[in-house]
Amino acid sequence: MPSDRFFKVMNGVHRALLKASRGKLGWTVGNMPVLELTTIGRRSSNPQSVFLTSPCQENGRFVIVASKGGASNNPDWFRNLCKNPHVIVTTEGSHTRKMISRVASTKDRERLWPIVVSKHRNYARYQKAIGRQIPLVILEPED
Repeated sequence: MPSDRFFKVMNGVHRALLKASRGKLGWTVGNMPVLELTTIGRRSSNPQSVFLTSPCQENGRFVIVASKGGASNNPDWFRNLCKNPHVIVTTEGSHTRKMISRVASTKDRERLWPIVVSKHRNYARYQKAIGRQIPLVILEPED
């Protein structure tokens, strides 16, 4: 499993790619749109940003997967939004908006998980290999 340090370095590389290309490169990975998720740190209370893929989008909502590359624990960004669901999402073209995050309910997950894994099988492999249920998070416009 990738380490926390690996994820931090990759986010820095991603941010540098976006800056160097003036926002033209880096908004898709593996046929998935990329978004920048800004949460409030649960301990620091400071904004924390991470680049994530969104394997499913519906009616202005984004679905993100708290897989942490198949790690046995949840990512920091997930723990942050569990404490404070108010987030900021930036997408291609520097479109930034305030959103509310929520962990998918059992009913939502039953509907969304098959969509996610049918398009992106790596999530199914992660789920099979680890002992935790990988949370799905739904990001909805705040207004």
